[in-house]
Amino acid sequence: MGRAFEYRKDRKMKRWGMMSKMFTKIGREISIAVKEAGADPSTNARLRIAIQNSKACNMPKTTVDAAIKRATSKDEKDLEEIVYEGYGPHGIAILIECLSDNSTRTVANMRLYLSRANGALGTSGSVAYMFERKGEFRIPLGDWQMDDLEMALIDGGADEIEPSEGENGEKEVYVYTRYEDFGLMQQTLETLGIEVLEASLQRFPTASKELTEAQKEDIERLLERIEDDDDTQKVFHTMA
Repeated sequence: MGRAFEYRKDRKMKRWGMMSKMFTKIGREISIAVKEAGADPSTNARLRIAIQNSKACNMPKTTVDAAIKRATSKDEKDLEEIVYEGYGPHGIAILIECLSDNSTRTVANMRLYLSRANGALGTSGSVAYMFERKGEFRIPLGDWQMDDLEMALIDGGADEIEPSEGENGEKEVYVYTRYEDFGLMQQTLETLGIEVLEASLQRFPTASKELTEAQKEDIERLLERIEDDDDTQKVFHTMA
């Protein structure tokens, strides 16, 4: 009984830790969105997306409202968007998107994580060309017929459309767009009255590298360290 209790307690603590990190990342995204275009979601597309994504991870509305309020305060530190590029072990390219209020601290941390894993931080452009930037939207299928939805989404700039299944078995659809069509797709979905469950800009590797199980573990440990950093928003890599 004691071991089972400790196991459940440990799993619960891990879930809370992951949730806390996600709330921090979304809170930072809200902050930079507000400082960029104001605190009104109806006129700030980036803020609307951040709020939509907060719902996907069950972030309380009070927490979202508090993040928006903090962002409007003169005492709130300005955040800088920074992209770091480099290599992990086994020749795996890694691209890291950060939001930081202290770039000196952030770059030192990223260099440390990579070097300790026998990798290295690269210069701007050293690995970015290995990734294709795309918009990704997750939406419910709802009452739509798939063929009709596809036609409507293609008109809105959809590049790829993939049917999927949600956690509770509900039908969902992943929609991918070119980077420059991200805003157009967001407007299209709003016009169609389709709820966006989650939306983001992603980077997909144009080629990936197969590794052994032991090598994969090396990369996964490195990725975990990078993702645990509060300044890290997203991490992309070329591991298959």
